Amino acid sequence: MFAALRQNRAVILIVVALVAVGYFVFTSQSSGSDATLVTATGRHPIAVEIADTPETREVGLMNRDRMDADGGMLFDFGESREVTMWMKNTLIPLDMLFLDHRGLIVRVAANARPLSLSLIPSNAPVQYVLELNGGAAARYGAKVGDHLEHPIITRPNTP
Repeated sequence: MFAALRQNRAVILIVVALVAVGYFVFTSQSSGSDATLVTATGRHPIAVEIADTPETREVGLMNRDRMDADGGMLFDFGESREVTMWMKNTLIPLDMLFLDHRGLIVRVAANARPLSLSLIPSNAPVQYVLELNGGAAARYGAKVGDHLEHPIITRPNTP
């Protein structure tokens, strides 16, 4: 009987350890981090959530009725490719900054309409998309050629 109890106790400890590790991995990937949008008007700090898995990219900012003024969501597609975004189930207007593998803005899509099923293409290969509150790109003075600094973005010297 004691052997079975010890064995069950070991199984319970393993399950608890796996749950704790899973929680740590999930919260570290989905938690916020600091980014800096660098434009002609200056360096603008943005608190970003990272969407870097198929599941987090699929949900994005859906079903949220607000986002902090200096907040955003940074989508990492893991490779450079053309991407298409949409506003299905997204309740707030968004600006989308399409960024290449170096973090350079290649397209700005301003004030995407909430709940729209219209497709918003990158029109070029990108690795990242930064979603901001509608109007934020204009407030920051974000233009094609500006860049985003964040630990997940490497900026090699060559294109």
